[in-house]
Amino acid sequence: MPGYSGTKADYAKRMRRIEGQVRGIARMIDEDEYCIDVLTQVSAVTKALQAVSLGLLEDHLGHCVVDAARAGDEEGDAKVREAADAIARLVRS
Repeated sequence: MPGYSGTKADYAKRMRRIEGQVRGIARMIDEDEYCIDVLTQVSAVTKALQAVSLGLLEDHLGHCVVDAARAGDEEGDAKVREAADAIARLVRS
């Protein structure tokens, strides 16, 4: 079971809100809105996605990594490496 299962509804709600923001950006572009206004909305969506990412990462560390570490060294090491790789991808983006 994923580490975010307890907050799945919250994540789904946030993602629907972000989806609406992205549709709004597309509409702004279709309507030839001012560039800076579009960029402001893109920045807001980016920050919202980053917040979701950080929440999912925290859930992963607190649930999946901790459970794997309790199960044994090899499994724990694999989950830590997986989390480190995910953090590296987030930092690069």
